[in-house]
Amino acid sequence: MRFSEAHGRKVVSTATADTIGKVEQFVVDGPATQVVGVTLKKSKIDGDLLPWDNIAAFGVDAVTVKDEGAVVTAEGRAKDLQSKRFAVLGKRVLTQAGVEVGVVKDVDFDPADGTVRALLTDREELGGERLVDVGSYAVIVTAS
Repeated sequence: MRFSEAHGRKVVSTATADTIGKVEQFVVDGPATQVVGVTLKKSKIDGDLLPWDNIAAFGVDAVTVKDEGAVVTAEGRAKDLQSKRFAVLGKRVLTQAGVEVGVVKDVDFDPADGTVRALLTDREELGGERLVDVGSYAVIVTAS
């Protein structure tokens, strides 16, 4: 599944069948090559961060969670995720040697576990295993 396909997808509580919010942005842990959460827009509750561990299923039509308690704020455990809240899409991709290899146009990820499978740039597709980290300025990858 690609970020572009999942953007705007409803997040639904399986306890109440209510929509809690919509997927806005993905939180990526570069060194782990994992999506570790998503931020929500139009959230009906105080929080706007949904840790990946709190997702029951990332389905074709909706993301399901047990209940509204799955969405958190920047308090507690979510503080780790706050430091990773950099947008990936549209960011420059640099090798560790500082060579630009493109701009991220999309990301392919496994909806079952959040593994980043590939970075789709304006120049080429880069395997997810090449991802080193995501920062405020750029996405860093290995040379090959």
